[in-house]
Amino acid sequence: MAKPTYILCPGQGAQVVGMGKDFYEKSPAAKEVFDVANRVVGFDLASLCFSGPEERLNQTDVSQPAIYVTSVAAFRAAKHAGKIDPSEVTAYAGLSLGEYTALHLGGVFSFEDGLKLVAARGRYMQEAVPEGAGLMAAILGLDRDAVQAACREAASHGVVSPANYNSPGQIVIAGEKAAVEAAIRLAREKGAKKVIPLPVSVPSHCALMEPASRRFQESLQRTAIEDLRIPVVTNADAQPATSGKAA
Repeated sequence: MAKPTYILCPGQGAQVVGMGKDFYEKSPAAKEVFDVANRVVGFDLASLCFSGPEERLNQTDVSQPAIYVTSVAAFRAAKHAGKIDPSEVTAYAGLSLGEYTALHLGGVFSFEDGLKLVAARGRYMQEAVPEGAGLMAAILGLDRDAVQAACREAASHGVVSPANYNSPGQIVIAGEKAAVEAAIRLAREKGAKKVIPLPVSVPSHCALMEPASRRFQESLQRTAIEDLRIPVVTNADAQPATSGKAA
């Protein structure tokens, strides 16, 4: 019996200058993905992935479509080379932005529609909070209760809350810069082993993203959504979904 195959798609923060260049140069399937992406977004996204500058690549309105496109290009390069057989994939999953890649690979929407969605998502999020006003950080070595307590105690400095429960020992917090910095100090006092500020330009998954969420809902309503051919394990409940609208 064949072993189950799960494919995990990366989220924002995984971007790095040079990503996708080898695929583009060596795989016609990957090159086509980048060429189509450039036409869809209306600027040279491939050049930003391959050559930067880093500061621009790290901005949410660029990094989100860049990671989505590079992820799809890598998948198609592997498929073209015979390294991946989509019919043998058990399920897809993705962290935050990566869930949109997973949904595309699972059959919920086309590559182009998915790219339009993540480009809009990145733009709305970038516009929701002035650059430099927000911050995200990964707290390592503290449990959920301690991280939540640090956020509550730092709330006098502004908005701050847990954003991603990545694992029992790694929780990401997000919010206004001063409040996140206060929560970081408190987390260290409570025994956090390490704190890692994340290379993102907006504080995702917190109350500051509410305006972006409302705008993005309109984009979703204009997108054709199909049921999944391959299940996607969702961020919301860690359960495999087969209905496109449920996912």
